[in-house]
Amino acid sequence: MNTLALADEIEAAYARRHVIAEAPSARAAGLTLDQAYAVEAELARRRRAAGHRTVGRKVGFANKALWRVMGLSTVTWASMYDDTVHHAATNDTSLSIGRMFAPKIEPEIVMKLKSPGGGLENVEWIALGFEVIDCPFPGWKFKPVDFVASYGFHAALIVGTPIRIQDEKIPALGEALSQFTVRLFRNGELAEEGAGKNVLRSPALCLAELASATDGQAGATPLAADEIISTGTLTTSRPIEPGEKWTAEVEGLDLPALTVRVTS
Repeated sequence: MNTLALADEIEAAYARRHVIAEAPSARAAGLTLDQAYAVEAELARRRRAAGHRTVGRKVGFANKALWRVMGLSTVTWASMYDDTVHHAATNDTSLSIGRMFAPKIEPEIVMKLKSPGGGLENVEWIALGFEVIDCPFPGWKFKPVDFVASYGFHAALIVGTPIRIQDEKIPALGEALSQFTVRLFRNGELAEEGAGKNVLRSPALCLAELASATDGQAGATPLAADEIISTGTLTTSRPIEPGEKWTAEVEGLDLPALTVRVTS
């Protein structure tokens, strides 16, 4: 697989909103995970060359039960950027999806690192967030390598009010992150319930797994101070359309509810 040519194809598809009819993994040449991360790195390099900063990483496939089926041994990840990460000052904001293919929404726990590493002692704050993902392949048919090579399907991250972590409260927070629950509402009606345990038993454990995954991936940059990490969806991904209002509420963590209003 020519990784530069694939980066050209994926970059153009997102820029022009052109569906990619056949996922790279389904082609005769196939696509390895190492090649997929090489494409991801090239796309990130191009975005930086165009003036955008990488501000963190999003996690994919944080459900360990899927790893054997998907041929994975750890989580996947992709870069996030200064123009895709949005901080919702009032915990009620809007997001335009007019140029997206078939977007879906995911409630997640977001963390900002204050120092390199994958422990809660390395985390400055946590927040409730919504990641919006978007897939260029018809019918959302893909494999993990296609996900990695296609920006991790990352379209946007909306970050709610952050809560600063106090060192003396880290043990209690670690326990809470494995036990809290979340409720996801669409237009005021309950759409789904989820929990921290859906993300590798805890978003804290997912952060640790991400640190290990980046350390073990050839050419990857280890987690660094000031990175924002989106730790994986707490529910199934839900399709979204203009005119909808989505709200996430958590129980068991001191985080305010977060609302996003979807526009065209």
